Amino acid sequence: MKKIIYFIVILSASLMIGFACESTESSNVVIDESLPNIIIFVADDASWRDYGAYGNDVIKTPNIDLLAEGGMLFENAFLTTPQCSPSRISILTGLHPHATGAEDLHMPLPDDMTILPGYLSEKNYFNGHMQKTHYGPNADEQFDWYSPDLSEDFPEFLDEAGDSPFFLWVGFTDPHRTYGTAPEVNDPSDVIVPPYHVDDEPTRVDIAQYYDEITRMDGQIGLFMEEIMRRGIEENTLIIYITDNGAPFPREKGSLYDAGIKTPLIFYWPGEIEAGLRYEGLSTIIDLSPTILDITGIKIPDFMHGESVLQTLSDITVPGREYVFSQRNWHDADEHMRSLRTDRYKLIRNDSYTELPHGTPADIGGSPTFRSLMTSKENGGLNDYQSRLFDVPRPRIELYDLAVDPWEINNVAADPDYWELARELSAVLDQWMEETGDFSPHVRVRDDHTDRLTGVWFSDKIPPMRHLNED
Repeated sequence: MKKIIYFIVILSASLMIGFACESTESSNVVIDESLPNIIIFVADDASWRDYGAYGNDVIKTPNIDLLAEGGMLFENAFLTTPQCSPSRISILTGLHPHATGAEDLHMPLPDDMTILPGYLSEKNYFNGHMQKTHYGPNADEQFDWYSPDLSEDFPEFLDEAGDSPFFLWVGFTDPHRTYGTAPEVNDPSDVIVPPYHVDDEPTRVDIAQYYDEITRMDGQIGLFMEEIMRRGIEENTLIIYITDNGAPFPREKGSLYDAGIKTPLIFYWPGEIEAGLRYEGLSTIIDLSPTILDITGIKIPDFMHGESVLQTLSDITVPGREYVFSQRNWHDADEHMRSLRTDRYKLIRNDSYTELPHGTPADIGGSPTFRSLMTSKENGGLNDYQSRLFDVPRPRIELYDLAVDPWEINNVAADPDYWELARELSAVLDQWMEETGDFSPHVRVRDDHTDRLTGVWFSDKIPPMRHLNED
C-alpha cells in the first residue's frame, strides 16, 4: 500500500439513493454495491476559459471536451480562493478558507479536521490520491493509497480497491509553472492575450506553453478514461473536472477577478446525468463535498458552509446561488481581500495593504508575461488596463459590471449609476463575513517574502503568522 501525498480530481458517484448491501466471503466488511465510484480531476493553475468546451477554439483539449459533451458543464462555477492549498482544503472540507485554519498558502489542515475521504470511509470507500497534495499530514492520513505517477498506477489502484467503491482525487501538477517540458502543439500566434497583458512575443510564447501543459494533462485524462472503459465501470463512475485556481499569469492566479476564481466544473456520468447539459446558474465549488456526501447517503455536517446541489444534476432549471464569496489571504505576499459575485456584478474589497501594489505570487513574478509588463512599465508603455496591477494606492472597493466588462477592467464603484449598488453589496459581504466567523484584516498577519512591485522572491522561508489582538 502506498503512502498518500498528491491529489487530482475526478469524481464518480451514483445519484441513486437506494442501497443493496452484500457481504464478501473474504471479509466481514459490508460492501454497498449501489455506491458509485468517485474520481475528481484537479488541474493546478488553469483558467476556466482555456478549454474547447468553454469556448477556446485554439487550445487542444479533446478529452475534457468529451466529458463536457457527455455530461453536465457548469457555466458559472467559482472557487473560494485563488490559491492552491487553501482552495483544495476548502473544497475537501466544505468550508470557506478562513474557517479551515489553513487559509494561507502551505498551511496544513489542523489535526482535528476531517476532509472528504475521511467521511467516505464511513461507507467503506477505498480512498486514493495521486500526485499533488499540499494538505499536511492529517489530510494525507485520511487516504488509503497514494501514487505520484498518475495514470501509470491507476490500474494498480483499481486492483487494490477490489470490490469496494472507490474515491480517487487526482491532483495534476499541470499547468503549474515552470514551462518548457510539454510537447509544443499550440501556436503562439493563435493564443488569446487578455487586454491587461502586453501582446508581444514573450507573452504569446508563455501562453502557448501554458496551453501545451493543459493539452498534456488532457492526454493523461484520456488514459484514465481508456482504463475505465476497458474495465467496464464507466456507468458506475462519476467523473468531475475542476481547477484549484486561475492561470499563473498577472491579474489572474492570486486575484479575485474571475480569471483567478472562476473554475471549470464538469460532471460526467453516463446513464445518470444527461449528456450535453449546460447549467448557467451561479455555483460555488464549496458545494462539491456536501453534494458527494448526499450522493453517497452520508449525513452532511451542520457546520459545513456548502450545500448539496444533487437536484441540479438532474434538473438544470433549479436556481443557482444569489451570491458566491471568495477571499485572498497570504500567498507569498499578505492580503486581506474579500469578494462577492452575483450573476452580473463583482464586488472586491481590499481591506488592507491598499498603499502597496497587489501581491504577486512568486511564480508569476518570474514569468515572461510579468517581465514584459515590467519592461513596458519602465519604458512608459503600459496602457490604462495594463498599469492597474501596479497602481497605488489601490481602491478599497472595486465594482465591475460583467455584462459590459467581462475582463473586469473598468471599476465603476464611484460611478453615480453604481455607487449605491456598491454600498448594498458591501453590506451583504459584511454580513457574510460575520456569519461565517471571518477574521479582521489586522489579525492573522504574515510578512511578505516576495517584492510586490517587481515580483522578486527574496526568501525561501514562510514568515511566521502574527496573531495580533483585535484591540
